[in-house]
Amino acid sequence: MKRRTLLTGLLAVAGTRLSAVEGPFEIARTKAEWRAMLTELEYAVLREEATEAPFSSPLDTETRAGTYHCRGCDLPVYGSAQKYDSGTGWPSFWQSLPDAVGTKPDNTLFATRTEVHCRRCGSHFGHIFEDGPAPTGKRHCLNGVSLTFRIQGARGTSL
Repeated sequence: MKRRTLLTGLLAVAGTRLSAVEGPFEIARTKAEWRAMLTELEYAVLREEATEAPFSSPLDTETRAGTYHCRGCDLPVYGSAQKYDSGTGWPSFWQSLPDAVGTKPDNTLFATRTEVHCRRCGSHFGHIFEDGPAPTGKRHCLNGVSLTFRIQGARGTSL
């Protein structure tokens, strides 16, 4: 195989990764609109499927009762009752709320993983792995920057 062919193929794979958020979704915004409402890190994670550094999110150690919402559209996506400490440095859940997330195959990093995103706006949350606790055996390993947290019973309070 020629070096040029290999490099062209690798660039094509990288290019599909950068444009991985596809639709149609109920909430659609232009790149400019997303950039105006998100920080640089939030944009990189939610719209370009980047990953935040492990142990960098305060939501990883959040233990209060409440609901985790999509930072992109405020859809409730995970409940605190399904959260657990996976020890990975990212907020982890064994299940999402009903009809809250979508998934798709992610073939980057030379392996197939399951990418998880908001079903309403397509914002990237993280990946689902098969090494979680009962009853599902799933680990929804999420970027905390993709989420906001609302304390149960507290109106307008979020992290």
